[in-house]
Amino acid sequence: MKYIVDSSAWIEYLEGSKLGEKIREIIISENEIYVLNLIIAEVVSKVKRKNSDAELAYKTIITNSKIIELTPKIAKEAGLFHSEERKKIRNFGLVDSLILVAAKLINAKIVTKDEHLLKFKEAFVI
Repeated sequence: MKYIVDSSAWIEYLEGSKLGEKIREIIISENEIYVLNLIIAEVVSKVKRKNSDAELAYKTIITNSKIIELTPKIAKEAGLFHSEERKKIRNFGLVDSLILVAAKLINAKIVTKDEHLLKFKEAFVI
């Protein structure tokens, strides 16, 4: 199975929480793990703001996942998707749009802690 692990899930994994243990099981099994390069930036920023080891967080993500680069096609599709979703969900995020479009392109599930993604079939809320 293919999974995109989002920022909230990586933070749980890095903190070693109970939810992080569920994510760990997904990562260490025979699954293909992906991450958008923007997620790396979000996680590193959050870890650094908590005065934790940002370099360790970066290396953990890079070691355990394949990187999905933000291409012009993904950017365009995410922009269109974001525009439509903002009509329904006022505070729907652009990064969430990027993750959802990327998941659709590679036929992956999104591992997330964000319940607002529950309405999307690509999301796997932990």
